[in-house]
Amino acid sequence: MAAEPLVRLDSYTDAVVMRLLPQNAELGWTPYAWLLYTVPMLLALFRAPLEPWSLAAYLIAYVAFLVLYFTGYWVQGVRLVLVIAGITLIGVLFAFTPFRFYGATFFIYAAAMIAFIDRDRPRLWHLAIYLAFVGAFGLITRQEAWFFLPGVFIAGVIGALNMHWAEVWRSNARIRLAQGEIERLAKIAERERIARDLHDVLGHTLSVIALKSELASKLIERDPARAAQEIREVNEVARDALAQVRSAVTGYRASGLSAEFEAMRKAFNTAGVILNLEAEPVRLPPAHENTLALVLREATTNVLRHAQARSCRVRLVYRDNSARLEIVDDGRGGDAREGNGLLGMRERIAALGGSLVRDGRSGMRLEITLPVSPEPATAGA
Repeated sequence: MAAEPLVRLDSYTDAVVMRLLPQNAELGWTPYAWLLYTVPMLLALFRAPLEPWSLAAYLIAYVAFLVLYFTGYWVQGVRLVLVIAGITLIGVLFAFTPFRFYGATFFIYAAAMIAFIDRDRPRLWHLAIYLAFVGAFGLITRQEAWFFLPGVFIAGVIGALNMHWAEVWRSNARIRLAQGEIERLAKIAERERIARDLHDVLGHTLSVIALKSELASKLIERDPARAAQEIREVNEVARDALAQVRSAVTGYRASGLSAEFEAMRKAFNTAGVILNLEAEPVRLPPAHENTLALVLREATTNVLRHAQARSCRVRLVYRDNSARLEIVDDGRGGDAREGNGLLGMRERIAALGGSLVRDGRSGMRLEITLPVSPEPATAGA
C-alpha cells in the first residue's frame, strides 16, 4: 500500500490501474479483486424493493467507500486513521439498516488497513483496539450473533495476515536498500581497482617513454645512432605497455562473473537467503560472460524482491560446447508475466544463439544455455 518507483506502462489497462493506485508494479489488479467481496451487497441492494431515493443513498455510501478505499493506498499515519474511521462509519450506518449484515464487510476492509498505519512498525495492539470497538458496538446495539463472525473474527484474521505482509514489505524494503548499497560499494571498489591498475600499468611506462623520447630529441643531431636506439626502445616500451593494457582489460572481463557471484553471495547473506553455489572454471567470450553476469544480477534482484525464498542454488557448467547457468530458488514461483529485466535477458541470450527456460511450478527455476565455440576468448568464472 505504499508508493513505489515509476514503472513503464505496457498497456491501457495498466494506465487505468495506476490512476487509482500508486505506481507500484507489485500491486497489479489485486486491490480490484478484493472489491469482489462487496458484490453480494450490491446484488442485494438492487434486488430489494427500495425506493429510488433510498437506493441512491446506499449507492452514495458505496461510492464514498470506494473513494476512501483507494485513498488508503496512498496515505499512512494520521491520514490513514481518518480513512479507516470513514470506512468504519459507513459500516456503522449500514448496521442500522435492513442490510446491516453487509455492514460488517466494511469493518473487514478497515481492519485490513490498520497494518499500514505505521509501515515501519506494524502494531498488533492497533488491531486489538479496533476489534474491541467493533465487538463493543455489536453488543451495545444488540446485533445478531452472525454479525460478530465477519465483523470481529474474519476482520481479525484479515488484519493479522496484513500485519504479517506489512512486516514482509518492510523486510523487502530493507533488502532493496542493502542490495543497492552493496552494488554501490562494489562499483566504487571496481573503479578504485581500475584506477590502481592503470596507474601501476601505465604510470611507470609512460614516464619511461617521455624520458626516452626527450633524450632521443636531444641526441638526434649529435648522435643519430644513439637517438635511433632510444626510439627503438621507446617502441618496445610502448608495445609492452599495450600488451599490459590488453592483459588488464582481459582481467576486467574475466572478473565479470566472479564479481557478480560475490555480489550475489553478499546480498543473499544480508537477506538471510542460503546460497548454494557450484561454478566450474568456464572459458567464455566477453559478450557471453557479460550476458551471464547480467542474468545473475537480474536473478539476484528477483529472488530478493519477489520470490520470498529461503535458499537458492546456482550452478554454472560447461558441457558440449555450451555454457549452462542454472538458478533455482525455493520461493513462491508462479507463472506471472515476465518483467522488462527478464525480457531484456531473453533478447540478449537469443542474440548469442542461446536459450532461457523459465519454470515456476515449484519455486522458480531459470536455465540459460549459451553455445560457445571450442576455442573462445578467455574469460573466467
